[in-house]
Amino acid sequence: MNQNTDLLTLRGVSKSYGMVSVLHDVDLSIQDGEFLTVLGPSGSGKTTVLRLIGGLEPLTAGEIRLDGQDISRMPINRRPFNTVFQDYALFPHMTVSGNVGYGLSVRHVQRKEVARRVAEALELVQLGRFADRFPAQLSGGQRQRVALARALICQPRLILLDEPLAALDLELRRQMQEFLKSIQREIKTTFLFVTHDQEEAIGMADRICVMQAGHICQLGTPHELYYKPNCEFVARFFGENNLVAGKLGAVEGEQRPIETALGRLICSVSDQPLLKAAPDGASAFAVFRPEALRLAGSTESDNRFSGTIADLAFAGSSTVATITVGTDNAAQRLRLRVPSRIDGSALKCGETVSLSFAPHEGHLVLA
Repeated sequence: MNQNTDLLTLRGVSKSYGMVSVLHDVDLSIQDGEFLTVLGPSGSGKTTVLRLIGGLEPLTAGEIRLDGQDISRMPINRRPFNTVFQDYALFPHMTVSGNVGYGLSVRHVQRKEVARRVAEALELVQLGRFADRFPAQLSGGQRQRVALARALICQPRLILLDEPLAALDLELRRQMQEFLKSIQREIKTTFLFVTHDQEEAIGMADRICVMQAGHICQLGTPHELYYKPNCEFVARFFGENNLVAGKLGAVEGEQRPIETALGRLICSVSDQPLLKAAPDGASAFAVFRPEALRLAGSTESDNRFSGTIADLAFAGSSTVATITVGTDNAAQRLRLRVPSRIDGSALKCGETVSLSFAPHEGHLVLA
C-alpha cells in the first residue's frame, strides 16, 4: 500500500431521503491499495457511504473525487469500481464461468480473451474446477468466491464489499476473512469493506472507519481503535472496554487522575492533547480493557480497587470474569480476562479479589 497516495476522497458528503438525513458532511480519504473497513451498527450510514461511492445512490451534497477528478455525477457504468453484495447477486441460469465473465462479455471483449481471464480469475479464487457448475450447486463460501472473481475480472481500481460474509457460518466466515485479505494483498487492489462485526474489522483491515448516526467517529488502525478510542461511543462499541465515569483532576506530567466512585484512577495522556487541555473537573471516563486488569499483588500502588466475582464465562483460550466493584449505590460491573487453565479457573464466583491496572494501560475519553 502506498501510504502517501489517496485513491478516493469524499468531501462534505451528505445524503438525505426526503426530510430524513442519513449522512452528515462526511470527509473520508481511501488510500491506494489499502483494505479499509467501514464499521458501525445498523443505521449508522456505512452502507450508504458504499452506495454513494459505487454510484448506486446520488449525493445530496458534497463531492467524491477519484485521483483528484470529481466523479460525483459519473454514471455507475463508467466508474472503475465493482461491488460484492451480501447475497452475491449471481445469475442462477449461468454457469460459474458465465457469471464471472459476464462483465467482460457486455463490454464486447473477444471470446478467447474472456475465456483466458475467466480461467485466471477462477484459479485466483481457487475455483478452477467449478467453472461448469451452476450457483445452486455451490456452497455459500464458493458462491461468495464466484462473486469476488466476477468483481476482480474487470480489474477495478476499487472493490466495494457490502457485508459479503454475513450469511456464512462462523468457521466458513473465518476462512473467508483470511482468504479475502490474502487475495487483496496478492492483487494489491483497494478494498472498501462494510461490516458491523468488530472482530471481522480488526482481523482484516489496514484502517477502520467507525460510524454512528451518519457521522465518522474515528478513523485509524485496528490497534489505535482497540487501545485508544477517541470517544465514549467508540470505547463502548469497539470491543469490551471497561468504562468508569468520573471528574478529571489536574494534569501530572504525562498522566492525569480521574476521581471516580472506585477511587482515584490515573491514566496516561501522553498522546492525548485534548485530554491534557480539558479543564479540571470535566466529566470523563477512564477506559481500560479486560486484559489490562490484573489480580493485584502487594506491589501495586496505582489504580487499585476490590470487587466480588459475580460470573465466570469460559471463552476457550481465555476466561472472562464479571466483577462487581463499589458500594450498592455506586456498584459497577467490570470485565477481567485471564488465560484459561486446563484444570479449571483459579477464580471462584462470590470470591472477593483485589484488582489493578497500570496507568499506561488506561485511557481517558470525555463524557
